[in-house]
Amino acid sequence: MSTLVSLFKYKAWVNEQLFAAVGRLDPVANQAERHTATRILNHVYVVDRIFTAHLTGGTHGYTATNTQETPTLDALASAVAASDAWFVDYARSVTPARLAEAVAFRFTDGDGGRMTREEMLLHVATHGAYHRGAVGRILTQCSVQPPRDIFTTYLHAAEPARREDATAAQGAD
Repeated sequence: MSTLVSLFKYKAWVNEQLFAAVGRLDPVANQAERHTATRILNHVYVVDRIFTAHLTGGTHGYTATNTQETPTLDALASAVAASDAWFVDYARSVTPARLAEAVAFRFTDGDGGRMTREEMLLHVATHGAYHRGAVGRILTQCSVQPPRDIFTTYLHAAEPARREDATAAQGAD
């Protein structure tokens, strides 16, 4: 499996856990925090969709990196899961030659940009990680345990054999 595929599977895995954790915020006692977390996650989703359009040569219709209206947490979780699946499929199917292609596009502020497809994918992955950390902080402040948003944690959950004793594996050589 390529590193990009692993990276986007990790993104999908941790997003699912993060949405579940945000769902544990009390909708009354933590109304403001839940709203803020949802707005942050919606921003990540919008940016993901913008870059999906850049990658495919399509249009996205966004004029900003967030929407005026805040979706429900459940609706957003469903949309993010579909978007994450798209990125996994794209990472599986894109060729090295296509990854190296530079694509010109416009940011929502009207400025032009140019990135390779691989750079766009790395931007999507790192941008989301940055904002998941902010949501994790909100959860912690509300006494809700955030998921362990760590790539190695994902790898060990996805492939438990990776957790075998390293010295035993070295002795097998």
